Amino acid sequence: CFCLILYNHKHFDLMHTNKYNCDLHFKVSRDRCSGFPLTTEGFAYLWSGARATYGVNKGRVCYELKVMEYIPVKHLPGSEPDPHVVRVGWSLDSCSTQLGEEAFSYGYGGTGKKSTCCKFEDYREKFGESDVIGCYVDFDSHEQVEMAFSKNGKWLDVAFRVSKEELAGRALYPHVLVKNCSVEFNFGQRAEPFFPLQDGYTLIGAANIENRVRGTVGPSNKSDCEILMMVGLPACGKTTWATKHAEMNPEKKYNILGTNAIMEKMKVMGLRRQRNYSGRWDILIQRATQCLNQMIQIASRKRRNYILDQTNVYGSAQRRKMRPFEGFQRKAIVVCPTDEDFKERTFKQTHEEGKDVPDHAVLEMKANFVLPKVGDFLDEVTFVELQREEANELIKRYNEEGRKAGPPPEKRFDYGLHRRESSFQRYDNHRGSRGGPGGSYRGGELNLLGCQLIQKSVISVFRGKLLLSAFVRL
Repeated sequence: CFCLILYNHKHFDLMHTNKYNCDLHFKVSRDRCSGFPLTTEGFAYLWSGARATYGVNKGRVCYELKVMEYIPVKHLPGSEPDPHVVRVGWSLDSCSTQLGEEAFSYGYGGTGKKSTCCKFEDYREKFGESDVIGCYVDFDSHEQVEMAFSKNGKWLDVAFRVSKEELAGRALYPHVLVKNCSVEFNFGQRAEPFFPLQDGYTLIGAANIENRVRGTVGPSNKSDCEILMMVGLPACGKTTWATKHAEMNPEKKYNILGTNAIMEKMKVMGLRRQRNYSGRWDILIQRATQCLNQMIQIASRKRRNYILDQTNVYGSAQRRKMRPFEGFQRKAIVVCPTDEDFKERTFKQTHEEGKDVPDHAVLEMKANFVLPKVGDFLDEVTFVELQREEANELIKRYNEEGRKAGPPPEKRFDYGLHRRESSFQRYDNHRGSRGGPGGSYRGGELNLLGCQLIQKSVISVFRGKLLLSAFVRL
């Protein structure tokens, strides 16, 4: 987790962000006062956020943030907008780490814009490497709570005003969101601030502990943590259920692990990538999948609560993905609507949301769909629509439908493409990162085991569909 050491004038008070309140891909430096995001491969597209453990709901307090370094990301395409940027400000403990993109989340970005509720407006000057931003909040001077900023000691005036009635006594917490930048915080641990502070304000680390509000405390043992594994076909309603469940249980701070969640962290000015992305979409999807696989590995080592939002219909995938979470409360959530509802949801996803899953991929998942059972890697299985008996009968029909539609096993090649998760195509990577006996697609390379000669291979993308043409002589 992201940790900060804060001192006051008489003694030091160890303070750190809640284990639920920073992104998995944010790394903390040893001094616990600075940090940086992962930037390898697809992580360079992602925002990474962290929030302090304590917030305030009274007084006039502040903190400083210094943009230390732009981390090199030469692997990003030249068309990538704002590859290095920081957003800093305040938010409620209950907000997501995407600062400035929801209510009660207030950020000032290096682009010179301020944002809340995902509304971006011109504010003041741009800022970047080596700049120091002062973040001020005033609960005492007016009927409204005011948030203002400074740049390198220069006062930039009030950016946000929110009524005390709306806040209802809730505390605002220091919050930072970064993309490919390392940052250093001053909450009071430095002998002197980076720049002189505005009169009447106190660094949050120097404020009395009685005037701070502790954020949500995370579990101390793995046995108190949950991993909920969603199970179901694409478009069946898994993401909808996961999102609602997380919202209904805010105290658990669920981390949703899925490519939909990854793509949310790839937004540009609050917009999802498919609306403003000029590069090759299939490559971006591959990068998102790589990020997700690595995040799952990181997640298994941290005491948090998770929802694994993938299809997970293959029995081998269910076992493999739950194994690293031994010691957690491992539960499967099966979303199996009636066939009529499933077809209706698929139509809506394709025609209204622009998400499209190739028919051959769905048929293969139907052919291999296995309902999970309580056993050595699952403590509990919950059916949220059709219950086990009805779901079992429908899955048997799907198994038969998929097997009849698919090619004979001896002619089927596993190209490793359609079993990877994406924001459009949430498939099981059920044979791991190396694919299976067929082969795998990694970094643009197509490897087919047992093939002596590949005469021609063409990959093209048209309207979100991946068309693969390969002529292979065995």
